Amino acid sequence: MSWSLNIGTVAGTAVRVHLTFLLFLAWIFAASYAQSGGAAAWDSVAFMVLLFLCVLLHEFGHIFTARAFGVTTPYVTLLPIGGVAQLDRIPEEPGQEFLIAIAGPLVNVAIALLLVLVAGAHPQAASAIDNTQIPMLDRLAAVNLFIAVFNMIPAFPMDGGRVLRAALASRLGYVRATGIAAAIGQFVAFALGFFGLLYNPILIFIAIFVYLAASSEAHMVALRAVSRGVPVSHAMVTQFATLAPDAHVDEAVQTLLSTSQGEFPVIDGTGKPVGLLGRGDIIKALKTLGPDARVGDAMQAELPTIGHRHSLEEAFKLLQEAEAAAVGIIDGAGRLVGLVTAETIAELVMLQGALPPGASLGPWSRPSNI
Repeated sequence: MSWSLNIGTVAGTAVRVHLTFLLFLAWIFAASYAQSGGAAAWDSVAFMVLLFLCVLLHEFGHIFTARAFGVTTPYVTLLPIGGVAQLDRIPEEPGQEFLIAIAGPLVNVAIALLLVLVAGAHPQAASAIDNTQIPMLDRLAAVNLFIAVFNMIPAFPMDGGRVLRAALASRLGYVRATGIAAAIGQFVAFALGFFGLLYNPILIFIAIFVYLAASSEAHMVALRAVSRGVPVSHAMVTQFATLAPDAHVDEAVQTLLSTSQGEFPVIDGTGKPVGLLGRGDIIKALKTLGPDARVGDAMQAELPTIGHRHSLEEAFKLLQEAEAAAVGIIDGAGRLVGLVTAETIAELVMLQGALPPGASLGPWSRPSNI
């Protein structure tokens, strides 16, 4: 995630802090200082740091449980609205997803119990957690219970949404279960937005985040489902413009203007891919290097590739893992023969969705719910 600072690594997972989180801490300090003075300001900042330490432990509850099922987590990012663990994949086995999802809230419940039983904390009402007159441990115990309850709301991206999908998937299939859970998530987002208008504007931002996350989850699952069982050679783009590494950037500009492409594979004299030049790369090169610069100096150094005998699902997974604009499809000699982009798969989803039940498009069958 861009605009994030890496502050260390825990058990192989990088811990990142988003810039907005640091700005959020600065805002908390300034607001508390203006209202109650320096002591209250430092107390508020310390409480927020401890709170987000609990959020981090919540995310590592997901991470370590996922690791037990062979799912890795390259990084976790702290944001003002919570933490986001970037799991390598979400297991489609309902039991595994249920355990991974429930692990985070259980960590918060365990923290609250430890604070009560070991430190003698007395949890207060959630509305009192910003009251600096209440002991910090009491507030911390209360907010951990609140995090556990709030995360069990059955809406993506909260853990409750994944618990709901796991419960539904065992009977309805993964794709349909995702659609139902996403629809509920969008309804919850509208409810949060309504309450935000009446009571707290922060809920409006949370509502927007929940709505977009629910829509994104449903979209990504649909893309993954339609790519299953489809040979990549039957779904790749085969007509596309390429550039040579020795070509000038002004030639790339002309190619950009004369085609509808936004990303251009860069291939050597033997037809093998050596990089990728995107619209943003071209603009940056014009500003910093000039139109006479070489494409090889402006391109992204690597284009993820996969063999033409693999499945579209594998190409889609590589597209996600590499966070790339395109995946190159190569033949047995390593020459570039096709491209797969998110738009390619999205178009396939639309075409498959337009077919009547039982019909097929191309050499593969209509994917079934799983």
